Amino acid sequence: MTEATYYFIGIKGSGMSALALVLHDLGHQVLGSDITQYTFTQKGLAAAGIKMLPFDPANLKPGYTVIAGNSFTDDHPEIKRAKELGLTIYRYHEFLGKLIEGYTSIGVAGAHGKTSTTGLLAHTLSGVAKTSYLIGDGTGKGIPDSKFFVFEADEYRRHFLAYHPDYMIMTNIDFDHPDYYTGFEDVYDAFETEANQVKKAIVAWGDDPWLRKLKAKVPVYYYGISDRDDFQARNVDRDTKGSSFDAYFHDQLIGHFFVPLFGEHSVLNALAVVAVAHMEKLDAKLIARELGNFSGVKRRFAEKDLKDMIIVDDYAHHPNEIKATLDAARQKYPDKAIIAVFQPHTFSRTQAYEPQYVQVLSQADQTFL
Repeated sequence: MTEATYYFIGIKGSGMSALALVLHDLGHQVLGSDITQYTFTQKGLAAAGIKMLPFDPANLKPGYTVIAGNSFTDDHPEIKRAKELGLTIYRYHEFLGKLIEGYTSIGVAGAHGKTSTTGLLAHTLSGVAKTSYLIGDGTGKGIPDSKFFVFEADEYRRHFLAYHPDYMIMTNIDFDHPDYYTGFEDVYDAFETEANQVKKAIVAWGDDPWLRKLKAKVPVYYYGISDRDDFQARNVDRDTKGSSFDAYFHDQLIGHFFVPLFGEHSVLNALAVVAVAHMEKLDAKLIARELGNFSGVKRRFAEKDLKDMIIVDDYAHHPNEIKATLDAARQKYPDKAIIAVFQPHTFSRTQAYEPQYVQVLSQADQTFL
């Protein structure tokens, strides 16, 4: 990729800021615009020296390549100005789809667990080979001459159909966006369409009934704790220090792995990482080493001590995600009372899942809304 100047419209978005950091690391000039209000993503942008400007059509200059956030319509003043100047304009997902073409690319898709799994995969591969990555928590890293590119693939509005990766991890299928999808069948249709764009193999969670239906042009390998899974976690041990397991592929032992993470979902996420690494013939001992020193991703089970309390901050906003977070808290702190403080995320999701929210939040010892 030749050096260019990239202008991001909505640079503080979690995916946009991560992409800006990737391009900056790869030697390009990067700047962009957004609201002036502070957001957590701007810390990384500021540390990299990336200029963040208030929205203003006068920001646009001849020669810029524009990357516009997906939430901005074509009548946004900056997009209109970019068109007047004849600038090349990409949407976020369109540009990312082009960027990954030069690497062995591994996407992570699913209604839940994308960010955690992407972060774990990026960390693990980075310790074994040159790896660039883009995580949905605003973290991005571009390594020149990378072998791998790990990225989070969001199914919202079918944006992930811009991607044709070598591998795709699919963590689950759920009706998570009732403002766009019409139901489970509609979500499944999007995932199957994406599955048929994958070039080498798909790694899918074996306990998801929708993922079990996948028909693709490449092999679909299932992971989980069941005997029918291709990649299986056996001898799972979860305690207050983390989670360990033996990973098998078709009854052949790959190795023993430990992650300092909590909840059953963390075992599954780690097993998916092991599966991809195994298919790429990476050294299992090196993979085990990297999994063992992972420290987590932003906004996912982030802990803070406050006198005799532990405050856990997690972005969980769907009933299944809340269930996983409570499960992780019970594992790490079995002797403490669990008090849930829940802030509903969107009206459409809260309305669609009200009974499930009531059921899952009742698993906490106390709940505050």
